[in-house]
Parts: sequence; structure tokens; C-alpha cells
Amino acid sequence: MRRGVLFLAVLAGALLVPAAPASAHGGEAPDATAYRIEVTGLSVAAPGLTVRVVEAGARLELTNDTGRTVEVLGYSGEPYLEVRPDGTYQNVNSPAAYTNRTLGGDTPVPSNAGPAAAPQWDRISGDRTVRWHDQRIRWAGADPPPEAAADPSRPHKLRDWSVPLRQGVTTFAATGTLTWEPPPPAWAWWAGAIVLAAGVTAAGLRLRRGIGAVAVVAGTIALAYAVTRTTVGVGGQAPAIGAAAIAVAAGVLTLRGGTPFVLVVGGAALAVFGGLADAGVFTQAVVDFPGPGWAARAAVLFAIGAGAGVGATGALRLRSPAPAPISSDA
Repeated sequence: MRRGVLFLAVLAGALLVPAAPASAHGGEAPDATAYRIEVTGLSVAAPGLTVRVVEAGARLELTNDTGRTVEVLGYSGEPYLEVRPDGTYQNVNSPAAYTNRTLGGDTPVPSNAGPAAAPQWDRISGDRTVRWHDQRIRWAGADPPPEAAADPSRPHKLRDWSVPLRQGVTTFAATGTLTWEPPPPAWAWWAGAIVLAAGVTAAGLRLRRGIGAVAVVAGTIALAYAVTRTTVGVGGQAPAIGAAAIAVAAGVLTLRGGTPFVLVVGGAALAVFGGLADAGVFTQAVVDFPGPGWAARAAVLFAIGAGAGVGATGALRLRSPAPAPISSDA
């Protein structure tokens, strides 16, 4: 059993210690937002060309399987990106290359770059798929739009948008819509997590090994949620996957009679990295998840509530030793 505890501790350190630096660079791909950005189509049919919104609206993604070069044009109509059969190229003389480098668009543009400058292409990938920030599809203001401020109880379509593309001599566009959506009742989701945590803790103190099954189920749900997000291109899921694995391992060890310490580690990892790290889904309408928003919120609620309950059970058991077994000679 000591080997199992040591394994769990090493697994926790290996998977969760690197989590802080990875998360620090994830701000450009929000978990949730108030703005729903949708692609409605292409103004000209282009078989093999697909455009979609990814990262909760933070970027557009273009995949070019047409067999011909497709250009994405910048804000002044200059060549910005080229997706060729052999990979993706960026025009370093396009002002859009610097404007789109950050969400705020505050990267200085070199003096030799400009809409009239001759294109200078830099190969940035061998893929025929490219993702980029595009200010034309987003709400640029820090404050909510006036329509939302006046009536935050219902959705508001803000505008139709268009991003120009070119193939050969044909110029066309990817088109879509930008809509503000009201937030969900965050208090209800937090209340659910608190109630679940209290219920799991109360049950865990009565069921000596049954709490292990709760840890296994909660970890499995969190693992399915994180893996599903990974399969559709959502990055930064390694800490959540690691936390879910730790919770499952803690549950298995508990079912085998392990020390309560494993519950503390597994529950805390699940609550923090599998739940609290994604708690933004409680406060915004549009979630970076392929299914409905409520399903993502339910998965996060379960990770927070069950994880906190499992961890609290382990901590209380450490302070209160297990009752001595009743002698068969009595």
C-alpha cells in the first residue's frame, strides 16, 4: 500500500507541477465568453475549403483541401496568409500579422510593413490548416455592447461579419454573425457544487470504502470531459487529465483499503485542476466545448463538488482514526 501512496504522490507532482506555466499562457483561448461567433458560410462555393470558429471565438480556423492556394486578406485587403498544398505561409509585411499577434492588437508594426509593401512569405507550418485571431469577427470593446447593457436578459445580434479570401483571381469571403448572449445563473451552479460537496463528505464519513467509488466515478467524468475537449482542438487539458487520473487512482487505492491521504490528494487535484480551473463556464454563456453548455457546466460542477467532498473526507479521516474492529470473542 505504501508503494501505491508513493506512486500517487509522484504522479501528482509530475502532472500538476508543470500546470501553472502552461495555464499562464492560455489566456488567448478562453474557456467561455459572452459572445457567440458563428460561421454562416462562404460567399462562393469552394469544395474542400472549410472555415470554422474555434477556442470559444478567439480564433478562426481555415482548412484548405482544394489542392490550390487560398489567401486570407488582411484589414486593408493586403495578402496576410496563404494556405498552400505544401503548408501555411504568413506575409511578414502585412500589418495584420502584427495586429493579430495579440488579442489587443498592440504589437508594433515595423516601418517596412504596410498594405502596399510587396509580400514577403514566411512558412509557419507544414499543415493545410491555420488558426488566427481576427478583429473583424470579435467585439473589440472591453465593456458589453450598449444593447446588452440596456437589456441583459436576452440575446442581441450585434452584426454580420465578413473575412475576405482569395483563390487565384477570385475574391470571396467567409461570412458569419456575432451575438451577445446573457450569462447563466452562476449562483445556481456554485450552489450545486457546494451541496454536492457537503453530501459527498457526509456520505464519505459513513461509508469507509464507498467514497473510493465516488472518486472513481468523479474522476472518470472529469477525464471524459477533458479528453472530449482535447479531441476538438481545445488546448491546455493536460492538468485536467492528470487530475482526473489521480482521482481515479485515489479511488482505486481507497477501495483496496488505502490510507485517507490518497483521498486528500485525489480530491484536491480533481477540485482544483479538474473543476476550479474551468469555473469560468459558470459565468459565461458560450463554452469552448462541442456539446451543450449545460453539459460542460455539469461536468465542472461535479469535479468541484465531488472533488471537494472526497478531499474533505480524507482530511477528516486523517484527524479521526478509524474505529477499532469489534472483537469476535465478545
